[in-house]
Amino acid sequence: MGSSVDLGLPPVETYKPVFSSLLELEETLLLVKKTFEDNLKENVGLTRVSAPLFLNRDSGFNDNLNGVEKPATFNPRDYPELFLEVPHSLAKWKRWALHYYDVPVGRGVVTDFRGIRADDDIDYTHSLYVDQWDWEKNIGPDARTVETLKETVTKIYAAVVATERAICKKLGMDPTLPEVLHFASTDEMLALYPDASPKERENVLCEKYGA
Repeated sequence: MGSSVDLGLPPVETYKPVFSSLLELEETLLLVKKTFEDNLKENVGLTRVSAPLFLNRDSGFNDNLNGVEKPATFNPRDYPELFLEVPHSLAKWKRWALHYYDVPVGRGVVTDFRGIRADDDIDYTHSLYVDQWDWEKNIGPDARTVETLKETVTKIYAAVVATERAICKKLGMDPTLPEVLHFASTDEMLALYPDASPKERENVLCEKYGA
């Protein structure tokens, strides 16, 4: 017998697909990924590199996340003593990649990370399969400031906006994201809305500024 998992998603009968063709859906998804990656590389100063699909367990490169999640592991037929793991994330590996590729200050690397998280909670934003961009940049001591953080986030957001504009143009839709990203500190929001939860304060910002 099969089993079902309640993902908290809307009932299937109420879902109305935007695309009449799965091939059209795949083409649009590819446009999203390519547009965002191209803009991210240009805006932030990144070079695309290949990501590992598996890592030597003894390398120390795999991210143990909370320390309790078990990685997907296998032994190659010809190397039975070798334990290989599908990475949970590339948090450690990408820092090593900066050294491996001899990335100069002011530049970075970006990769399309594919992984498996067997113990993840499945919901709207999490699944057993991970497909995400992962990037790291080499910055000098003088650049480790709040202003650098804001500047970088603004450049990433610009890539998101450019991607939305490209998709809206393709589908004949009106874009909704504002051009400018608003910044607010936790202390500022706490002073303005002391009785609200952190999530509620985020919602207030989104409703007021859009992004």
